[in-house]
Amino acid sequence: MRRPAGGGPLRRLVVLRHAKSARPEGVEDHRRPLAPRGLRDAPAAGRALAAGPLPDLALCSTAVRARRTWELASAEWATPPPVRYDRRLYAAGVPELLEVVREVPAQVRTLLLVGHNPGLEDLVLALAADGLDDTLDRVRTKFPTSACAVLAWHGTGWPDLGPGGALLISFTVPRGRKRG
Repeated sequence: MRRPAGGGPLRRLVVLRHAKSARPEGVEDHRRPLAPRGLRDAPAAGRALAAGPLPDLALCSTAVRARRTWELASAEWATPPPVRYDRRLYAAGVPELLEVVREVPAQVRTLLLVGHNPGLEDLVLALAADGLDDTLDRVRTKFPTSACAVLAWHGTGWPDLGPGGALLISFTVPRGRKRG
């Protein structure tokens, strides 16, 4: 992994795309709820993320589907981290996402970002200089709902994170089981 000048501690950016949403007629995009599959997949994402270091802080889009994904995923953890809801994460591109991430305090070592595509996929591809195994190829192919990407990098603070400065260490797409 490429280390920025000055090094710094290992940091992780966990990127979680919201779970599958419904498209009810007459409901504006920002207020769309999760679909039945999303209600199953969001807890599965929480269980998958529990296998790694849990985040110190979560930043979440204010869209209903992102907030609900966060609620269901974090309910799978004994002690969820604090969450900050930020409207700037809704429909954000890479520059806006990086702006929000770079405001995170230096004491946060693992950050979870819950948001939307195509911004999240573009962010992962912009930040990753390389990936373990076939992770980068899989992200390039598809970044579906409930996808979780984990980027690792060294830096003294979040403003140090920039294009090509991280290693994509994992990419998973957790799915919940249908009951029946």
